[in-house]
Amino acid sequence: MPNTPREFTDVETCVDQAIAVVGKKIVLGAPLGLGKPNQLMNAFFRRAAADPSIDLTIFTALSLEKPKPASDLEARFLDPYLDRHFGSYVELDYMKAIRARALPRNITVHEFYFRAGSMKGVGSAQRAYISTNYTFVARDLLQRGVNVLVQLVAEREVDGRPMLSLSSNTDVTLDIVPMLLEERAKGRPFVTIAQIHRDLPFMLNRAMVEPASFDFVVRNPDYDTTLFATPNMSVDALDFAIGFHASTLLRDGGTLQIGIGSLGDAVVYGCQLRQTHNEIYRQIAADLGVDGEMVARHGGLGSFEKGLYGCSEMFVNGFLHLINSGVVKRQVFDDLHLQRLLDDGRISTVVDEAMLATLVSEGVIGADLTAADVEYLRRWGILRPSVRLEDGHLLIGGECIPARLGDAASRAHVCRSALGSELANGIVMHGGFFLGPQDFYEALRSMPHEQAARIGMDSVRRINRLDDPPLQSLQRRHARFINSAMMVTLSGAAVSDALEDGQVVSGVGGQYNFVAQAHELADARSIICISAVRGSGSEVTSNIVPGYGHTTIPRHLRDIVVTEYGVADLRGRSDEEIIRALLDIADSRFQDSLLEIAKEAGKIDAHYEIPKHRRNNRPERVIAEIGRWRNKGFFPTFPLGTDFTDEEVALGRSLKEMKALMEDLPALLRSLIRSFTHGVDEEHAAHFMERIGLEHPHTAKEVVLRHLLLLELEENGYLRPL
Repeated sequence: MPNTPREFTDVETCVDQAIAVVGKKIVLGAPLGLGKPNQLMNAFFRRAAADPSIDLTIFTALSLEKPKPASDLEARFLDPYLDRHFGSYVELDYMKAIRARALPRNITVHEFYFRAGSMKGVGSAQRAYISTNYTFVARDLLQRGVNVLVQLVAEREVDGRPMLSLSSNTDVTLDIVPMLLEERAKGRPFVTIAQIHRDLPFMLNRAMVEPASFDFVVRNPDYDTTLFATPNMSVDALDFAIGFHASTLLRDGGTLQIGIGSLGDAVVYGCQLRQTHNEIYRQIAADLGVDGEMVARHGGLGSFEKGLYGCSEMFVNGFLHLINSGVVKRQVFDDLHLQRLLDDGRISTVVDEAMLATLVSEGVIGADLTAADVEYLRRWGILRPSVRLEDGHLLIGGECIPARLGDAASRAHVCRSALGSELANGIVMHGGFFLGPQDFYEALRSMPHEQAARIGMDSVRRINRLDDPPLQSLQRRHARFINSAMMVTLSGAAVSDALEDGQVVSGVGGQYNFVAQAHELADARSIICISAVRGSGSEVTSNIVPGYGHTTIPRHLRDIVVTEYGVADLRGRSDEEIIRALLDIADSRFQDSLLEIAKEAGKIDAHYEIPKHRRNNRPERVIAEIGRWRNKGFFPTFPLGTDFTDEEVALGRSLKEMKALMEDLPALLRSLIRSFTHGVDEEHAAHFMERIGLEHPHTAKEVVLRHLLLLELEENGYLRPL
């Protein structure tokens, strides 16, 4: 690797030079999500599309696309928002080709994770999908012959030197680059390319790398287009209930992993309530029928005095909210001695004479300090950074102190003049990649250095598994790994990534790793969250199913399952006990049929009856309970904020209800009749109708849509009735 990378101002020239190094058989690896350098990847795609002699294979995941409205009405609502939100974002050409069923024959795109549901029915994507655990991606890329590695990076001057940051995607890059360097030593050609983006947050710690870590660097301000940002999700009452139940399973002083989406946001909001409105939180727990015995065994209802440590493959926006709320604040340290002493309560993060004495008595440092001891103490903030060792003495600010901690006078002098105040280099959040809304990126960009230094972007290998079991088992105490699934079988298996016919919905990602890790750590638990049902009206079906032809998490790794109706602890239980526990949190409309199937299979006693107090698992009950607290100002529709205007929030809610209405013909007819006979304040409605383009309807369809929308806006309290 050169001492300085070759620099380019345009992607076409960079592609020329990459081909000169690796030839026309290009195996291109790109990060998942935000870390893709889209202009550079498009240049490789265009080159191969124009030259059939080039063989281009792309390996990546989570290829981001701007949402596409599914109907004219959706377009009226979404198009102005999308233009504002995504700005100059550059779309990926290979995704356009895949959508158009026009991917050239000499180009193949392999992904190991799809945006949920985005590739159902897309044949080329389904055929090229690679099912692999996130931690295996670097290995798989190497085996498939990756010879071009590309990444979007941030740039900053640090201590007078230019540095790069892997920023949003340390996940696979930190794992694969050392492997590629070993291959280069064997004579295998490859090229690593960084494209700089000035708006990408500059993350510290292991994310920060020398420019020479890359062979080529592309720098062009014209390429600094709008970063892809995911809007904050709205959260409905049932998801809030699921997240609330999950939040009661967290142990103060423990560890948290969550994912993206409304369920993750609901967990975050539950934690915030627990921290900032604890009495209210306890009242809500009682109203929702939270199992006190379950909470006592696994979690708690008290506020987070010690705080949590975040360890998650995805550093989601919710974690930043938890940091700001004082929930995520427990620091971990990448030193076995310090971490063990902290976990045992023998030291705290406050530096004092007792800490020095403990380190000496435990043999971590010598009573007579060596150069290695002084470096160790400086690294962890126990001695001030300016302290130096010379001829057996500590030098600081003109003072010369004997470096003999066994001598009471010398030790007292060290404590007066040379000690730091708190342990340094602690981490409150480890993440492998991030993706979120624009205000999340802005918060990371503007974060004070001290706070930014406590966020450690790291490799997925070090986060998703126990890469250093002695240390990580101490750091990840009382870990709660919270993930979502589509379905859970009565045997306890989870269905998260694909359907029975093999259609891939999303991907395994890191879910399997975290579930397995929960069983390896002594006091950890895996929590799988599911909605009890899916669909609506006559199409509603249970997500707790007798069995399924595909599973993501096998039944032998079953642990805790949460629905809007409560918590089922499945670990170490018999098949009959598991079925009983899952029936307790199933929707009551399906409990009898599920019980009958289990009885027919001989998996539950023929005389068993579901307890009476578990027979009211109905959505209207939960919606009413959450609604009561919503009326008091809690459980907001967008708990982490929103990029939508107030007007768009009102329209979005009403349009969503209109869409559901159109799937229920009798209800639709009733609403249509009411909409034409029920008046609203048209003047007050004008700005809503103008925003959606229905101020002057021209067709019968537009007239109907206008009347229905006015009715929904009035029923939701946004318009006054006449």
